[in-house]
Amino acid sequence: MNPRLLSALLLAFLIGGAVYLWLRPVDAPPVAPTAPAPMQPAPRPEPPTSSKASEQFLILAASWQPAFCEGAASKPECRQQSRTRFDASNFSLHGLWPTGEYCDVAAKIEQLDRDGRWSALPPVELPAELQKTLDDVMPGTRSQLERHEWIKHGTCYGADETPYFSAATQLLAALNASKVRDLFAANIGKTLTRDQIREAFDDTFGRGAGQRVRIACDDDGKRRIISEITIGLWGAPGDAPNLGKLIRAARPTDGGCIGGIVDAVGLQ
Repeated sequence: MNPRLLSALLLAFLIGGAVYLWLRPVDAPPVAPTAPAPMQPAPRPEPPTSSKASEQFLILAASWQPAFCEGAASKPECRQQSRTRFDASNFSLHGLWPTGEYCDVAAKIEQLDRDGRWSALPPVELPAELQKTLDDVMPGTRSQLERHEWIKHGTCYGADETPYFSAATQLLAALNASKVRDLFAANIGKTLTRDQIREAFDDTFGRGAGQRVRIACDDDGKRRIISEITIGLWGAPGDAPNLGKLIRAARPTDGGCIGGIVDAVGLQ
């Protein structure tokens, strides 16, 4: 090849390369990776509220307060009991018990309840009219029994405090409007048998209702006194509970105590 031509080609190559480097766009500087923005915690949802419980097994516990006070004379509700007070001749509300205890209750609150420190439990907030009814039919409110009942049992009911205590007081009212209460009131100071009590349930609430009732008795010296009856229920009480229907839907239970004295007010 002609040396002059070779030199021309080499020069052209060098000039073209320089032009390319000059015209080539400058690479953008690398971008340093940035840390992802911290995730914000999701807003904590408010606890769900409910006004109606679903169908479930429940126990209505109704105390005979004069008998209870034989062994708890120092409690405020017993010191203040009189022959004219509601609970002298009517059943008192002990509680309405679903299956399960302490549902979603903080460990600290549960321990306070287990230790019997009921006055340290959160107060139960109820409409004024319902609170008055509860104070009448649950003498134990004078010892904060309602706080204990809500924390231990009511939290498992499936509804808020108001529908829970509304259902409980209405169920007790139906019991006190029945032949069962009449039987007890007519036999204060006398002995009733389990069969008599169960028969009164059948007469008021339908055949077989008595088989869903259990009698509890306590020994008071030489006497055996009826202290409480517990009644099995099945269903959803709702705003206007039908005690007879709820009783008949429940399973039968053993009858407990075979009978005892219907205690009168005052230490015997």
